[in-house]
Amino acid sequence: MALPQGKWIKLEQKGKGPGARSSHAITIVGQKAYAFGGEFTPRVPVDNNLYVFDLTDLTWSVAEASGDVPPPRVGVTMTAVGDTIYVFGGRDADHNELNEFYSFDTSTNKWVLLSSGESGPVHRSYHSAAADGRRVYIFGGCGVAGRLNDLWAYDVVDKTWIKFPAQGESCKPRGGPGLAVAQGKIWVVYGFSGVELDDIHCFDPDNEKWAQVETRGEKPTARSVFSTVGIGKYIFIYGGEVDPSDLGHLGAGMFSGQLYALDTETLVWERWEDGRSSGEHPGERGWCAFAPGRQNGEVGLLVYGGNSPSNDRLDDIFFFTPTGSNEKGK
Repeated sequence: MALPQGKWIKLEQKGKGPGARSSHAITIVGQKAYAFGGEFTPRVPVDNNLYVFDLTDLTWSVAEASGDVPPPRVGVTMTAVGDTIYVFGGRDADHNELNEFYSFDTSTNKWVLLSSGESGPVHRSYHSAAADGRRVYIFGGCGVAGRLNDLWAYDVVDKTWIKFPAQGESCKPRGGPGLAVAQGKIWVVYGFSGVELDDIHCFDPDNEKWAQVETRGEKPTARSVFSTVGIGKYIFIYGGEVDPSDLGHLGAGMFSGQLYALDTETLVWERWEDGRSSGEHPGERGWCAFAPGRQNGEVGLLVYGGNSPSNDRLDDIFFFTPTGSNEKGK
């Protein structure tokens, strides 16, 4: 039986961009991708510029930002609702976990510090974020006193934080998990809790109930720090660390280069044929920046940079588009 089809495209880059890095974040507003944070040397934040990549002419620039510009950090998340970008947490140059929550208005190029300190989720890095049309969701990560498994939402209309009920001991605290919104539910996929995990948990915000999900099909191996995106009823995951390094964050573990999709209705995994032989495939990597978005009108997954099996930081950009007669990307 033939695998479902998809296609990777390596995007040309013009102008002065962020360069090679990992543990950074990227999000897409319209036809522009915004990149922030990250490291080239392990645990050392590179800068706090907000880089802008035009997905039409493939040119980088640096936003002339004003307001409450966030200091440099690694292990940060960034997502967008409408024309506004939201940035949460991360780890600073002194290895302190952070819980500052910022917005960036792409129409005015202004940063605003929305919450910090006792307001909102506790300090963390290497957590995960996702968004729907009204809420920004934050899950898990590495906290001050260990890994976390809490779920929060920021309502961009009411401008308030919501802490959801805990899911109990079935969901281990974890760093580097996948987080996606699909079918009106919030999905927690895999992550790292001393070992790589392969469990999935689903939260229904309407009745505020958690469920551990059993899946079938060609299930991906346990992993963390991978790229995740919800497209329709499917959750696509790419890459990630499948075996951690003995040196921890200072080294490079074993990475995957495969791409899978979970049908959130049937709970069946499938591995996708993604054109690895084409020469335009990102290969094995983890600790990437990634985001859902459109490129040339196609819905898909943008992947930028990350860490490689040789422990070298990467500076390339790829865009994956689901294709084929099954039209799973629509």
